[in-house]
Amino acid sequence: MTDLQALTFYELLGEAEGVTRLVHTFYPIVLQDEELAPLFAESNIDSVMEKQVMFLTQFFGGPLLFTEAYGHPMMRARHMHFALTPELASAWLRCMKEALVQLGTEEALRDAVIERLSGPAYHFVNTP
Repeated sequence: MTDLQALTFYELLGEAEGVTRLVHTFYPIVLQDEELAPLFAESNIDSVMEKQVMFLTQFFGGPLLFTEAYGHPMMRARHMHFALTPELASAWLRCMKEALVQLGTEEALRDAVIERLSGPAYHFVNTP
């Protein structure tokens, strides 16, 4: 039996296929969210999803795809042109949780993933 504590989130979520499935489940939810959808109104959503797959792969302990393609993530700096509020961070996390629910992710893993993403989500906040 595998020691689950020795596995990365990347492995627990199903590696490349699992992270891709998560992102492709997440963004349709985001695009239906009245708080978040306006942030993506003029975005090429396919490009956004591709970058998100790369970032989450790396963030969750997989290959350093984002860094290899774009350099150091510097995610807060990359998001500074958006007025990001605590409410938007909460909405983002709510949508991610819904994506994890839709994928049938076990509750303990779902909660751990949301906890792991909460730090960065609120770190991006730049507007009261």
